Amino acid sequence: MTPLIITDPETGSTARILPELGFNCYQFHAMVDGQCIDVIDSHPEFETGEQRPSSSGIPILFPFPNRIAGGRFKWEGTAYELPPEKTYHDKTGNAIHGFCLDLPWRVIAHEENFAIAQFQLSIDGRHRLPCWPGDAFIEVRYEVKGATLRADFRIGNPGDTPIPWGLGTHPYFKVPLSAEGDPKNCLIESPATEEWILSDCLPTGDKQPIQPAHDLREGAWFDQLKADDILSGLPEDIDQYECLIMDEQAGLVLTQDYDSLFTELVVFTPPERNCICLEPYTCVTNALNLTEKALETGLRVLPPGSEIKTWIEIRAGKVIV
Repeated sequence: MTPLIITDPETGSTARILPELGFNCYQFHAMVDGQCIDVIDSHPEFETGEQRPSSSGIPILFPFPNRIAGGRFKWEGTAYELPPEKTYHDKTGNAIHGFCLDLPWRVIAHEENFAIAQFQLSIDGRHRLPCWPGDAFIEVRYEVKGATLRADFRIGNPGDTPIPWGLGTHPYFKVPLSAEGDPKNCLIESPATEEWILSDCLPTGDKQPIQPAHDLREGAWFDQLKADDILSGLPEDIDQYECLIMDEQAGLVLTQDYDSLFTELVVFTPPERNCICLEPYTCVTNALNLTEKALETGLRVLPPGSEIKTWIEIRAGKVIV
């Protein structure tokens, strides 16, 4: 596979993206005062397509993030099935991570510091179109500016019926942020005040106040954090959220800012890897199967012919003392 490379001409910060594998941005080298910060964790063989598409970089999860229980759901009285021979599944039989992380995207534009690509279900994933209540597209614009990687998302409904949708990203952030750092001296922070109660990685439908082991409001040390959790209860009076990794020993910080459309945050520490996934979602896992309980899941419906925009920014910098 041939990656797209985008570069900020002033600082030399660069990002690499694989359009043939879900438009995955699998490398971001942020230049901070002449120092190169290697932000994104990826398997060495990821560029060859020999690893799971959800295992590295920044997989894009659409039109649903995380799992749909048993690969089945009902929408407007119609039953839908997402069989393993057509869609990406986990080891326990749940459809997982949407329709576009493991397929090629169409590149719309590519200049020195940005790239734009699009995935439309009826064009790029026709074999999966019967698995969803209607057609949908997602367009992503990645731009590198200074020490920031920005993703702008445009989601649309080109069909003639309303469609449910959810969006998430699954970034793997390296910990520590430099060779001078140490994993046990890295803090992970998020403002979430609640968490979803899970059973076999699926929400039961109930929330609880965030438990001490998952509370990141004052920061948690990376080496003491073993997580695969869905955090919620983000502040409602602001228009964007922030989570971060602070490498105290190296004096560096990585910040992920995102639109308040992303109401949930999955925190996942991959086993035996020095990285952490801080995953903004617009809806909770298995939201389609929780709607009958009248819960606030974040699941959204896009009317025919309409679209919506949102964004995420990843920024490297120095700790301000």
